Order: sequence, then C-alpha cells, then structure tokens
Amino acid sequence: MNTDRLEAFSDGVLAILITIMVLELRVPHDTTLAALAPVLPTAVSYLLSFVYIGIYWNNHHHMLYLTRRVDGAILWANLHLLFWLSLVPFVTGWMGENHFAPLPTAAYGVVLLMAGVAYFILQRLIILSQGEHSALAAAVGRDLKGKLSPIIYAAAIPLAFVRPWIAGALYIAVALMWLAPDQRIARVVVQSELQAGGLDAEA
Repeated sequence: MNTDRLEAFSDGVLAILITIMVLELRVPHDTTLAALAPVLPTAVSYLLSFVYIGIYWNNHHHMLYLTRRVDGAILWANLHLLFWLSLVPFVTGWMGENHFAPLPTAAYGVVLLMAGVAYFILQRLIILSQGEHSALAAAVGRDLKGKLSPIIYAAAIPLAFVRPWIAGALYIAVALMWLAPDQRIARVVVQSELQAGGLDAEA
C-alpha cells in the first residue's frame, strides 16, 4: 500500500485538532486590553500546542515522503500517534484554564511524552519495513533529538509539581529544538528530488 490515504487522514486529523484548540479561546465581552488578561494563559497554551502540532505535521510529512509503502503495523502505529495527539486539545485547555497548575501541566507533559514515544515507534516500524539501509534510516541516523526529547519530558512531569514554570520552560525548550523541520530528513528529500529530476531529464 502507498502512503496517500495515511497521509491524507493524518493531515485531516491534525487540522481538526488545531480547530478544536482555537475554539477554546473565549472572546472577551469587553473591548479593553484588560479584558484580554483572563484569556492570556489559554492563549499561551494554545500557541505552544499549535507549535507542537505543527512540528508533528512537518516531520510526519517529511518522514512519509521517504516511505515507499505501508503495512497494517504502520497503519496502527500511525493511529497510535494520532490518539495521543488527539489528547493535546484537552490537556491544552485544562492547563490554560487553570493557569498552569501542577497537575494539568504534568498531564500535558505525559501526553507529549507518549506522543513522542508513539512517533518513535512509527518511525522504527517504517525503517524496519524498508530496511536499515533505506533513505529514511540514513536520514534519521542516531536520532539524538528523538532520544533527548522523551528524557526532557520525563524530567518535566515531576518538576511540574515542584515549579510548573520549570516544566513549561522545558516544554518550550523541546519545541524550539524541533521548530525547524528535521534537517536530516529534509536533506535526503532534496537529494531524492534532484535525483528524480535528473532521471526525468534523461528520459
């Protein structure tokens, strides 16, 4: 099976998640700047989650570009990833509405951790299906960022009960680390496009 339906379905789910999150932003009934103050925590949590969803969408797209085929295990692994991402609007709203209280902030970290684990599982299954010498395997390499991120999430979860702002800072740090598209995969994508263009020109 090719990746078309998997990618289209995933894109649709992620678009819906962003829509759900923005609906949590309540419109103030006043026209003053002070009226925006109660909305600020929700807006901050929305911005962070929007960035995270964007990161997953971007890297998911690059990964599937280098995926030649999918099987049942990959389809279920993708659904597993989407399950954890589907909880992002809930924990985003819970954390924002409660002004980054310890438990909601820790729950946010749990969802990020599990989404990261789910993405790693999906990535490994794709590599196993294509071979350790595939383009994706070469692009991923040692995957230092992928291994470091869960460690930071795991540290942030208990720290949320000590100082929630520390956990928040760690979540932001991971987002900044992944904000740019995965350059390892992006380089392989560019190379494959150049090669394809060369083959077309020869034909």
